[in-house]
Amino acid sequence: MTQAELRLCSLLLQEHFGEIVEKVGNSLLRTGPRPLRLLVGDTGLLPDQHNLVRYEVQPRGSVEYEARSERILRILRYPRYIYTAKTLYGDPGELLVEELLLHGHLPMSCAVARVADRLTETMEDGKTMDYTEVSSTFVRLADTHFIQRCPIVPESPRSAKALPHSAPALAIDEKDMYIVPRLSLVGKGKRRHSCDEEEEEGEHKTKRQKQDGGSSETPPDDGIYWQVNLERFHQHFRDQALVSAVASRMDQTSSEVVRTMLRMSEVTTASGASHTQPLSSNEIFRSLPSGYNIGKQVLDQYLALLADDPLEFVGKSGDSGGGTYTVNLHKALVSLATATLESIVEERFGSRCARIFRLLLRKKHLEQKQVEDFAMIPAKEAKDMLYRMLSENLVSLQEIPKTPDHAPSRTFYLYTVNVMAAARMLLHRCYKSVANLMERRQHEMRENKRLLEKSQRVEAILASMQATGAEAAQLHEVEEMITGPERQQLETLKHNVNKIDASENQVDETIFVLESFIESTTKRP
Repeated sequence: MTQAELRLCSLLLQEHFGEIVEKVGNSLLRTGPRPLRLLVGDTGLLPDQHNLVRYEVQPRGSVEYEARSERILRILRYPRYIYTAKTLYGDPGELLVEELLLHGHLPMSCAVARVADRLTETMEDGKTMDYTEVSSTFVRLADTHFIQRCPIVPESPRSAKALPHSAPALAIDEKDMYIVPRLSLVGKGKRRHSCDEEEEEGEHKTKRQKQDGGSSETPPDDGIYWQVNLERFHQHFRDQALVSAVASRMDQTSSEVVRTMLRMSEVTTASGASHTQPLSSNEIFRSLPSGYNIGKQVLDQYLALLADDPLEFVGKSGDSGGGTYTVNLHKALVSLATATLESIVEERFGSRCARIFRLLLRKKHLEQKQVEDFAMIPAKEAKDMLYRMLSENLVSLQEIPKTPDHAPSRTFYLYTVNVMAAARMLLHRCYKSVANLMERRQHEMRENKRLLEKSQRVEAILASMQATGAEAAQLHEVEEMITGPERQQLETLKHNVNKIDASENQVDETIFVLESFIESTTKRP
């Protein structure tokens, strides 16, 4: 694990879970798997309910805990998961995913009640959110595999000889991961009451529990917990990037054909598959959106055009059913990663360097003289550009000796691009960039801490006065507690923090493309 990843993981744990969890996570990340007794010296709290740590039973029976750095880095992508759920499933979908990410895992009944309450808070007086509407969104999220059941302790046969395990192995059948329990959740969302009302309500609840014998009602789905399926979200992001690439290269209709193919196979295709399941031309035609009134013959022409494209996003796998086609996911990720590398080279070194970089990608191996001739760039400039990219590890130099003595006069020096090595290097830089952005945001907040606290106090006073029906003059007097320069300083702070947040999201998009490419390439046989 690189220092950049370690630093970013540490900052993410501190920002989202506090200093105690950050200390435990840091200890595990730096030292590797450790038994619990060695972690007790730091703190007794472990971030296990968010799947940030895995455990393993050793042969001698002890249990060792290990931090999952790849899962910690996913915290950076939480806003994107939530926004995607809102785009696909509206406000209930957004809040369900947010609650599951916030708590790590929740039973369906608990998640539905929390979301219904939050949605009711935002509605006009007299209106409430029904549990059934939130439940239907929950079922849709499970059907499309965006959420899944958490692994459980499998039931073991009752035997007198069976010894208790120091740490049970959690497991779940794949066929049960997306089955929603049949629950009749009846109710409506509740609004928050004032403190006095909450105390009275608590007293009534305590009295009812005493009358019922002191037993609190257990939820109908007790023991069945749900979590967000991050791999499914990543599959959706990959599909969106692929569709956008096809749209920019060809046209909107071509991208819609690819979108339809991806939508038809999104649940049946594994997250790490190199290509989708074969689909016949007839099936694709029947599944096209109703707004696209294109004939079968026109669709076949588009499919043939996509299959003949040099990028090979779509491949033809057979002739049955009017021709069967697949989306080549691995080649698409290679194209997206290569385009990202080209863009970075162009931004950092200019269009001429990008021309040389693309030339090396296409020709694989070239001598310096060949680069000058093919790129049509003067020798001195070409040499300078190649050495600049070589010093940044974007291109590499390969020596091919004619004789065993490796004499420079009898050796070919070929420039080439190792896409995997360049992608890993840029991914490492992206991690450093995000860590720098997070530290900058923390610095901005620390520098303006007093002003932010004052602003929050004033807003709280204004809210309480508005609730009691204060006059406009009184409200204006309270607002003037923040002076003009202070208000301007707050606006500047807000602008800077928004820019940092937007930059984080943009860097994360690059991280996602590079990570997906590296993972797809390393998984290939």
